[in-house]
Amino acid sequence: MLDLMGEAGHVDVDVIARQMQVSTSTIRRDLNYLHDQQLVTRTRGGAVATTISYDLPIRYRSLGRRSDKARIGQMAADLVGASDIVGLNGGTTTTEVARALAVREGAETADQSLTIVTNAINIAGELTVRRHVKLVVTGGVARPQAYELTGPLAYDTLSQINLDWAIMGVNAFDSVGGARASDEAEAQINRLMARRARSVVIVADSSKLTARAFAHICPVDDIDYLVTDSSAPDAAVQGLRDSGVQVLLA
Repeated sequence: MLDLMGEAGHVDVDVIARQMQVSTSTIRRDLNYLHDQQLVTRTRGGAVATTISYDLPIRYRSLGRRSDKARIGQMAADLVGASDIVGLNGGTTTTEVARALAVREGAETADQSLTIVTNAINIAGELTVRRHVKLVVTGGVARPQAYELTGPLAYDTLSQINLDWAIMGVNAFDSVGGARASDEAEAQINRLMARRARSVVIVADSSKLTARAFAHICPVDDIDYLVTDSSAPDAAVQGLRDSGVQVLLA
């Protein structure tokens, strides 16, 4: 139901009951539960999304488009050199990038360790046990929806370091609006991460190329690469390529 909500922005009890082949009472009960979790807003006969770009807590998004995101993560990881410094923000796709970086062939025996800087609590948790990764975690206030650290402490940390790569997940990306997030505090940290990097990579499944989101991160001119899946709309891909972005299809 949350996937459908993210696509349409709203759901109707009778329609979704037929789609899922369950009773309307089951749908109403589940929508009430999601309303109690502040994930949807109940309406007469259904529910609506609570934000423009539907910002589900990461634990509810982890299975969505998993195979696409794993391929995107691997392709983005292949851009990174053995001893590079990589910034990663939060999100399910950047989590796949972190996993691909951590397990790639020869990583544990490399003479120089990879450095990963992140404001994502879940990514930090996974990489802590990887001895070949030098892990730098920003401070900040945790946002439970994305497991990201934001605020002055995160900003101060990032302002003092330089990155070879900023690999960022976003809520929306296109040639007109650039990169966008659903939360202004996350957008501020992502913007600084991009400024501190020599190269900026957006990792986003194709649904993000036609999405809308509230907060501006940076214009398309600041982005070097987009790594997305092969279902990306041709017009969106061409528009980004015309804007100077190297688009890689996983």
